Amino acid sequence: QVQLVESGGGLVQPGGSLRLSCAASGFTLDYYAIGWFRQAPGKEREGVSCISSSDGSTYYADSVKGRFTISRDNAKNTVYLQMNSLKPEDTAVYYCATGLKGAYIAGPPLADFGSWGQGTQVTVSS
Repeated sequence: QVQLVESGGGLVQPGGSLRLSCAASGFTLDYYAIGWFRQAPGKEREGVSCISSSDGSTYYADSVKGRFTISRDNAKNTVYLQMNSLKPEDTAVYYCATGLKGAYIAGPPLADFGSWGQGTQVTVSS
């Protein structure tokens, strides 16, 4: 069964950190660009970050640039999203997904991504 599973979400105070994981089962992540997306209540799903399949090039939305870091460990078939200096506006359900192409330099278009996981809730609140 082809599946992506996100984990690592939780409740954190502003300024805190979390590391999200996106683990694949049933297929190898190596060949895919992987995107992280988030969806806050009442808002559309938006692309947060993306990592290419080949050279590890990355993309970050302006809202998270300098605070979030995406990485991949192909040996573990897992992609990570390290989130530092979290803000209340980062509160959302975070999803990972596979891209149709190997890289998205200008950002991950929602329509190109599939194999969505179930998401993990991130809540930033004092």
